[in-house]
Amino acid sequence: MFGLPQSTEVNCPMPKAQLYKKFELKQAQRDVFDADIARMEIVNFIAPQSLPGIAEGTEVKAVFVVDVELKRSDYDTKNIILISKLIPHRIIFALCHEDKVQLAVYHTKLFTAPWQSVDDTKLSLSGLNLDVVWQNIVAFIGGLDVAEGNSLTEQIRVDEERTRLMRQIESLERQMRSTSQPRRQRELYSEIKKLKGGLNG
Repeated sequence: MFGLPQSTEVNCPMPKAQLYKKFELKQAQRDVFDADIARMEIVNFIAPQSLPGIAEGTEVKAVFVVDVELKRSDYDTKNIILISKLIPHRIIFALCHEDKVQLAVYHTKLFTAPWQSVDDTKLSLSGLNLDVVWQNIVAFIGGLDVAEGNSLTEQIRVDEERTRLMRQIESLERQMRSTSQPRRQRELYSEIKKLKGGLNG
């Protein structure tokens, strides 16, 4: 599936009822879950046992690909985050609705790729151990460019800070355009300049 080696393929349903029971989900959580998710199944198991060419990582011992059949494409992302937090494994989600697939992965936060047709959706495994394989998968799905010397988690933090600064700059620029007071314009310009310095630093 998704171009992954046949040796990694498994067929292991994940009944929602078992999930509810094991993690003692409240009725409200079950209702939200049921509104979005029709069924789930583990379709790939990526580990040294299934791919002898890839070694265990220091942190990552295995990666699972979980096929999630959605009832709607505008699903609540909290449901996917909930699964990620309940199950103590690295998971790649293949979120399927009709003939489209969206890959998703949780690493400090949820990352999603654009929706694609099933035939066009491919996952490649690159790296000599599962730590590197996982980092490359998250970077691929999240569209991340991990700078040399940064860990994946550090890069996510850097990107989030950059996004926060850019939003702040845009907000101040809007304020500067809408004010007619020269003094206030100068103050805003000074703030913008300072933030842009942090952006380029």
